[in-house]
Amino acid sequence: MTKNPPEKIKKEIEGLVKGLNYHCYRYYVLDSPVISDEEYDKLYLRLKELEDKYHYTLPDSPTQRVGLPPLEKFEKVKHREPMLSLENAFSYKDVREFDSRIKRHLSTQAFGKSHTEIDYTVEPKYDGLAIELIYRKGILHKASTRGNGYEGEDVTQNIRTIKSVPLRIEDAEGVPQEIDVRGEVYMDIKDFALLNKERGKRGEPLFANPRNAAAGSVRQLDPSITASRKLHLACYGIGTLKGKEFKTQWEFIRWLETARFPVPVLVKEVSGIDKVIDVINEIAKKRAEFPFETDGVVIKVNDFNLQSSLGVKTREPRWAVAYKFPAHQGTTKIKDIIPSVGRTGVITPVAMLEPVKIGGVTVSRSTLHNWDEIERKDIMVGDTVVVERAGDVIPHVVMVIKDKRTRKEKTFPIPDKCPVCGSRVVKEKGEVAARCIGLNCPAQVRERIRHFASRGALDIEGLGEKNVELLYSKGLIKHFIDVYKLKKEDIINLPRFANKSAQNLIDAINKSKHTTLARFLYALGILHVGEYASNLLAKNFKSLEDIYNVKSERLMNISQIGEKIANSVSRFFSDPQNTETLETLKSLDVEVTNPDFEGEKKEKEPLEGLTFVITGALPKSRKDVEEMIERYGGHASSSVSKSTDYLVVGEEAGSKLEKAKNLGVKIISYEKFLTLIKL
Repeated sequence: MTKNPPEKIKKEIEGLVKGLNYHCYRYYVLDSPVISDEEYDKLYLRLKELEDKYHYTLPDSPTQRVGLPPLEKFEKVKHREPMLSLENAFSYKDVREFDSRIKRHLSTQAFGKSHTEIDYTVEPKYDGLAIELIYRKGILHKASTRGNGYEGEDVTQNIRTIKSVPLRIEDAEGVPQEIDVRGEVYMDIKDFALLNKERGKRGEPLFANPRNAAAGSVRQLDPSITASRKLHLACYGIGTLKGKEFKTQWEFIRWLETARFPVPVLVKEVSGIDKVIDVINEIAKKRAEFPFETDGVVIKVNDFNLQSSLGVKTREPRWAVAYKFPAHQGTTKIKDIIPSVGRTGVITPVAMLEPVKIGGVTVSRSTLHNWDEIERKDIMVGDTVVVERAGDVIPHVVMVIKDKRTRKEKTFPIPDKCPVCGSRVVKEKGEVAARCIGLNCPAQVRERIRHFASRGALDIEGLGEKNVELLYSKGLIKHFIDVYKLKKEDIINLPRFANKSAQNLIDAINKSKHTTLARFLYALGILHVGEYASNLLAKNFKSLEDIYNVKSERLMNISQIGEKIANSVSRFFSDPQNTETLETLKSLDVEVTNPDFEGEKKEKEPLEGLTFVITGALPKSRKDVEEMIERYGGHASSSVSKSTDYLVVGEEAGSKLEKAKNLGVKIISYEKFLTLIKL
């Protein structure tokens, strides 16, 4: 590649790249082109001609959006800041309760005595695929899917094909050194219809909805397929940021616009929850005019400092909520109710329905959740019911139309025996779930093995659903322990296996013997413990053995671990049968290491055991100072109490200063704080 073409050529290429990117922005983001397609094509061909002749290509050249070879697989990408999901609100009452919770958490003193209203931003909720765009020195470095919130898939090649995605950040006021921009990839309704029409002509399966079409298009190994689909992007969130500072969500959205990122079609900054509801009504009225599908409205606390103070729960930020529009509904009849046994032994009643089309999707079954729900709604086999479906949420029965009863309807009580293994079914006092207590229940065993081998767990390639069923039916595996007893000669003559595929499976099993604590904990299928909670546990316990016989109280001291998860983990690791199983796995050479443990002290931590609260404006952002406190062993809290050791005071300190004085809390400046950590 020629590093230094003639200066005249270099300037022409740079000018063409800048101009073409501007025209892409006008066409795909602003929908306001200033040149014809023919003129654009001439400029593009001239650029391609010069790049090929002089072997000089800029990283943000529009020619780099397409033409890359297909991938063999998607690589994993860890998010530097978790991509959390949002809590849902289904009524204005829920929205007001969200506002009340924020006020209770912050207290009116935390945001000033002159007013008691919170400033929010409000925008449509796009029904697409969440994406993170990582920019370094203004150039698009990597793009990844949300995945489990902690880890997604590298889809950079595919995202580059979307014309509205900036390959370079244009910002007259200075480009951030690093920034992670979050957004939603989506497909317009009309483009979705055309895509399905073409797929139908070719005899290909149709996509269920625009969201599935967008997700399927992004997750193509061949980027040329992604490029052929008409995908769009709306940016609305921020992850890691270095070299720039934003004080509010509104300021960040305005910056995204000036930096040529596509933003939601409507974003409003308002004060007070009444104004929020006004905007929800406005979006609801305009919803039918939007070219894309939206299933709700996203409400965010505007001030980033307040967001930081509010923090997050296990899976959701406290400072945002998604108001969901009333879902699509349909009327049909319940033909039968069948009990379905899940991986943890929970038996769920499922309604088998006369097929009904709801929101463009044919629905033939619906969860009834549990028997308390059946009793509350008075649901019987043979009832005519209203069924609701919102987005990709599993359809559920809203209500029974009792006027249409014929007296032939039948109740469906909790089965006293498991429909799969015949073991006793119990429903403990205070719980809504009915469970099969059979330890060797085939429904649970197969599900546990599938989960144990799944991608987010031990990732045993070749041990998917069909092979688990095959090995189970042949009596080769009755428990996930049996996976590590398999030999090549056991499987080489089975259907779908030959010498190479049998060896590949054995190699994958052997590879899985060396895993991390986070993956292993998730693989065990502990009730209420998903990937996110598994990561939290791995950060706080050095080894698997450290969790044996752990008390709930110890677990609840971990930030974002609540009572339900703590009790479940404590019960699991206090059960002798479970710990015996774990010891058996160790005897089969399963080795669990923990690179995620954050408790090792590489150096003395001067703030260990100390609690700090911050008030006022400091030289660094509140988030940066809180991270510094945690890094050196301390704990950053949002409110002053008797347990507070130090209040770090900046300019324009608020009411926390007066409260600290009254409680006798030590008050120090930012400079004094730095001396505590010897900076």
